[in-house]
Amino acid sequence: MSMDAAATTESKRLRAALGLAQERIASVEQENKLLRQKIGLLIKKYFGGQKSEAIDAKQLEMLLAGLVPVVLAPAPAAASVASLPRLQSPRSKPVRQPLPDHLPEERVMLIPEEVKAHPDQWKEIGQEITEELDWKPSQFFKRIYVRPKYVPVPVKTAPNPTDKAAELVAQAAAAIYGQEAPAVRIASLPSRLIEKGFPGSGLLAQVVISKYEDHLPLYRQEKIYRQRYGVKLSRQTLAEWVEKVAFWLKPVYEQIRKSLLAGGYLQADETPIRYLDPDLPGKSHLGYLWTYSRPKAEVLFDWQTNRGSEGPKAMLTGFKGLLQTDGYAVYASLALTRPDWQMLGCMAHARRYFHEALKEDRRAAWVVRQMGHLYALEKSLRKAGGGRTLRAARRRAEARPLLTRLEQMLRKWQPKVLPKSLFGVAIGYALERWTQLCRYVEHGQAEIDNNLVENAIRPTAIGKKNFLFIGHPTAGWRSAVIYSVLGSCHRLGIDPHEYLRDVLRRLPDMKISEVEQITPAAWAKARKAAARSARPPDSS
Repeated sequence: MSMDAAATTESKRLRAALGLAQERIASVEQENKLLRQKIGLLIKKYFGGQKSEAIDAKQLEMLLAGLVPVVLAPAPAAASVASLPRLQSPRSKPVRQPLPDHLPEERVMLIPEEVKAHPDQWKEIGQEITEELDWKPSQFFKRIYVRPKYVPVPVKTAPNPTDKAAELVAQAAAAIYGQEAPAVRIASLPSRLIEKGFPGSGLLAQVVISKYEDHLPLYRQEKIYRQRYGVKLSRQTLAEWVEKVAFWLKPVYEQIRKSLLAGGYLQADETPIRYLDPDLPGKSHLGYLWTYSRPKAEVLFDWQTNRGSEGPKAMLTGFKGLLQTDGYAVYASLALTRPDWQMLGCMAHARRYFHEALKEDRRAAWVVRQMGHLYALEKSLRKAGGGRTLRAARRRAEARPLLTRLEQMLRKWQPKVLPKSLFGVAIGYALERWTQLCRYVEHGQAEIDNNLVENAIRPTAIGKKNFLFIGHPTAGWRSAVIYSVLGSCHRLGIDPHEYLRDVLRRLPDMKISEVEQITPAAWAKARKAAARSARPPDSS
């Protein structure tokens, strides 16, 4: 081979190698660009931006789809679990402290019904005094139950000479009382949630609301009560009270669950919350509060130590109808075994992905604008206040054409977009769930998205930033029960303190069959009926 031919061959080989290298460099640069966009988005979400848009594990999975797995080392803990303050040993018995003398008092006189009916036939011989620590808004006070003891007014009767035993008893009584032995009458104390305990229903409501509504951990409450009010309540005592309240509210919780499952339409979501397990010391573990609700109805939380299908499978036993969720695969897998379910998607989740792609691809702005028209229709429907039939009819007439055009454009763009780009991920997410995303159009009772149930989760997100974790895996049910009751109160516009104070006072005397009368929905309905009946008649 001549030198010119060899040079030509070598030149071609070098040009081919250069072209291949340039292609690889372009590919790496494109991948680097995508990675920087994704990392920038994650940093913005985690360290800045709107707090309500906290990073979602499902979104993270989508953003990192196809990337090389990266092991993230946990951040070093500020202190070991062993160094955290511990509750007293269960074997130690808390010593009840006397109630402070400086607290204002409220005296309640309890008179037996027999004495009320015939006061002239009874004589007071003493009193039983029982103290109860209670709470009014921003004020501790002592409620003192005064229970006079009564015996009948002496009535002389002739002893029965044929009954020697009765005669001896009468003689002994006469020697002591100057009459026959008295039958003492004393009024019973009102039933209490904590037998032989001193907290009133108002104080129990305050402790629970402070922890789960105002997000004050029990150790902070202990400090506040001691420093601001001069009342010493140990953290262990407060924890026992919270457990008792959750125990008594459990039947209310079960009634809420029963009512929601019977409604034929549910929205579901889940949120992580950390917990400690004494069997696995050294670090906290990730549990989940699964949330179920529907518009204008109560809210239900379910505690699970994992994110598997066991929790929703057990909770949704017996449910039939529409189930609206985000894109988490567990719900879809459960639906495969439940032909009586119809799955609905969440348009807000789909829109969020396109919103994240706005800076990358201007076509995302068109998609967001079309979804904005869908939400404008929903706002108009809420304002009009029509029933489900009207909502479904207007959606078919106005929303269906928008959705059809939107699907056509997404399917046209999908083959021309990098699957791992932000816009590609958004298109893939939407089209994979398109049937579920559009199904709300045919059902007037359904919402376009899952935002209502996500809003119900928000108080738990604030709370876990304050108390950091649940102290034991078996304690999660308490948070689920109390969050369910408080969340239902907020959904229905009820003052949670007024509700709890009333319900905790009534629960000890109620039968299980009567509990359905005091669920937040039933309680609110009864209050409205009482308010209507108390109105003066219209003079016109």
